[in-house]
Amino acid sequence: MKKMDLVDRIAEKAGLNKKQAEAALGAFSDVVTEALLEGDKVQVPGFGIFEVRDVAARTARNPATGETIDVPATKKPAFKPSKTLKDKF
Repeated sequence: MKKMDLVDRIAEKAGLNKKQAEAALGAFSDVVTEALLEGDKVQVPGFGIFEVRDVAARTARNPATGETIDVPATKKPAFKPSKTLKDKF
């Protein structure tokens, strides 16, 4: 599903026009991104949790040359679906 497909469905379900639905989707994305950058979790009941996870430093190998490289520790955004969402599948 592409962004405009999602906007169309949001507009239909929420009774909004497409411009309002696109603004709502953009605002949701911005708010979640800002919260994650501040180190907060975003919990959406019945849907899931958006959070930032730490990825430990590790040693990797370049498959083309076989050379060993050190990959530094980093952080990555993650999503954990709620039990309610998982049970629907």
